[in-house]
Amino acid sequence: MPTVKPKKGDLLIAEPAIIGDVSFNRSIVLLADHSKDGSIGFILNKPLDYTIHDLIPELEVSFKVYNGGPVEQDNLYFIHKIPELIPNSIEISRGIFWGGDFSKVSELIKNNIINKNDIRFFLGYSGWASFQLESELKANSWLVSENTYEKNIIEKDYESFWKEKMLELGGEYSIWSNAPENPNYN
Repeated sequence: MPTVKPKKGDLLIAEPAIIGDVSFNRSIVLLADHSKDGSIGFILNKPLDYTIHDLIPELEVSFKVYNGGPVEQDNLYFIHKIPELIPNSIEISRGIFWGGDFSKVSELIKNNIINKNDIRFFLGYSGWASFQLESELKANSWLVSENTYEKNIIEKDYESFWKEKMLELGGEYSIWSNAPENPNYN
């Protein structure tokens, strides 16, 4: 069930809306960092039409790349669950890590040591200035939920993730789970 105050490692679930923010409509964001100075997260369920091979041709794998958020979309970020293989990783929480030595990541991918269930790539990130996220929470833009998937969140099916969370929340949210993303399709 949702919690009130977000913390590092929690999930932000976009509140249902008929007309919403294009970047965050039906988004689920993993909070990679949250403090009085601001918050950083990655949208988990918005795949782009790119693979990592499209962006870095020497990496001959078809790992999906996701839209991490509207900030710095020309930069590549990643989360993973293999800190023992990727030096300089930062623990988010519960076995999920952010960043690390990208040259080592490249080497591990080239040697088929990392698979798509170990790592997720993003262009850009979601960022909030000091107390901005709290303000959005008060405006009912987001629901906060504990990441019960822990490190296995990397493997979640992005297509049904938001709907699944709406059904988990129950009540009026269950109704939203079946509403079309575009109300004109209703």
